[in-house]
Amino acid sequence: MKKAALALAVSCASFAAIPAFAQDSNPAVTGNYQPSQAVGSGNWFIGAQVGRTNGSDNGGFGDGNNGGFNFLKGNKDRRTGYGLLGGYRWKVGPDLGLGLEAGYADLGNYRVKNVFEDGQDVDQKGTRNALRGWMVGVNGKVNLVQGWYLSAHGGYFRANDNNQNYNNSVSQDLGFSNGGKADRGSWYGGVGTGWDINEHFSVGANYDYFHADAGKVKNNATGEISRGIKRSTGIVSLAGEYRF
Repeated sequence: MKKAALALAVSCASFAAIPAFAQDSNPAVTGNYQPSQAVGSGNWFIGAQVGRTNGSDNGGFGDGNNGGFNFLKGNKDRRTGYGLLGGYRWKVGPDLGLGLEAGYADLGNYRVKNVFEDGQDVDQKGTRNALRGWMVGVNGKVNLVQGWYLSAHGGYFRANDNNQNYNNSVSQDLGFSNGGKADRGSWYGGVGTGWDINEHFSVGANYDYFHADAGKVKNNATGEISRGIKRSTGIVSLAGEYRF
């Protein structure tokens, strides 16, 4: 009888220890970034953004006229830009996620309010030919506390072909012509901050910069060739992201 009772006690103790052992053998589920997920796990995500461009085409970082994006000063050349991104991000630390992304950005070719105006096109690529293109790169997101995040991303940007008309419109009367086709391959980068409403959805504000070349300019009198005005564009936008 005593032996049977001892065997029963040992068995009960063994079964009681199984949940604790299983819990200890799982990766830690902690941290401020996706707190319910273990380090090493990941999520597919999609994101969208809409905002206003800097209204500059001289290649400056931000508003080219003043060297920075002036939030308190209007600019008639500013346009509405849009962007779409998708990718996969891994939880590489308790507070940090790193991932890969791909997407598309249009920085001023669509005028949505023209839907309500007769005879006005929403798609204005034919007249504006604003910067647009595909992008592929890397991204990172760090949560300093649960909810609030800082983000950054960057990579390769494949800009649209400007058909070598950009410099002609400015330079023909001055005796200049195109001295070489623009290089469409370039780069993009940006930073942002915002709030995770839950572990699937977040909203925030971003600043992104898209660097792009506009080709070369030839002085018809001297034959000298120089780098043309850049089409680089910055955009401040509101952004949303959904994680699966």
